[in-house]
Amino acid sequence: MDTGSPHWIEEVQNLEELDVVKEGRNRRNSDRFREEGINVNFIEACPEGYSIRTYERGVEDETLACGTGITASALYIAKKEGISEGQIEIQALGGDCSVRFRKEGNTYTDIWLVGPAKKVFSGNWEIS
Repeated sequence: MDTGSPHWIEEVQNLEELDVVKEGRNRRNSDRFREEGINVNFIEACPEGYSIRTYERGVEDETLACGTGITASALYIAKKEGISEGQIEIQALGGDCSVRFRKEGNTYTDIWLVGPAKKVFSGNWEIS
């Protein structure tokens, strides 16, 4: 899936116990993706929707959340389950959110990543 950056999405069992760094690195550095890289998202169905853990290219490690990965995963789920409009709940290590969307033909539109936002840092940069 490509939501502004390329994402590999893989459904797994026992997501909490998965070695995301090892497995993500293996997929990201595979012959198929080594040159340009790919973000790797592991998802698992849960009572509240889906849980996700992501290994991000460039960071080369697991991150707490990835907006484009969450969105790509939600659209993957929608396509797989034949959902043409609605909202999919996603739980990431960095917090819970949802993705709203509508499908028109073969295209997803009106895509919204919804979740809480809070200021976590403030600073000044002196330019000389």
